[in-house]
Amino acid sequence: MILLSPTPILTTQRLRLRAPVAGDWPFWRDFAATERARFIRPAEFDDGKSWRAFGHVIGHWVMRGWGSFVFTRQDDDTPLGMTGPWYPEGWPEREIGWTVWSADAEGKGYAHEAALAARAYAFDKLGWDTAVSYIDPRNARSIALAERLGATLDTGAIAPASDEIACLVYRHPSPAHRQGEPA
Repeated sequence: MILLSPTPILTTQRLRLRAPVAGDWPFWRDFAATERARFIRPAEFDDGKSWRAFGHVIGHWVMRGWGSFVFTRQDDDTPLGMTGPWYPEGWPEREIGWTVWSADAEGKGYAHEAALAARAYAFDKLGWDTAVSYIDPRNARSIALAERLGATLDTGAIAPASDEIACLVYRHPSPAHRQGEPA
């Protein structure tokens, strides 16, 4: 019998980061159906593809024992977005990714706060010594967040192969070079 591995809960000043649950799917689906999701999904995307994409998110926890965290406010379990370590089979490198599902949550620093905690988890608890973020070159908000996190464009790194979504590779500072992050 295979059991879901225990999943950690991370907290920050304002947020709680937890593993995704089935009840998060409607929030993911609603986000994925918007123009705001254009940088992370193919142009042809329906509820079936959304279901399978979210299944990959939950399945990543089962297959790897870790994965992306859904972040919520500490006083409300409504999903605001997702961030965290990501490394599906065939990915060139381990990634720290993020999405903000709620338009109301944009511009409040939640993604930055959550990504800092998730990256610290990847480096400190999972033992990663490097991480990248794969970002669509048209996604100015994600590029700005990567740079705010201290990541720099790595033109020598390999991006995941995709016929539909091109991406830049931003390399995060190594654990030895991070300052002022949660441990």
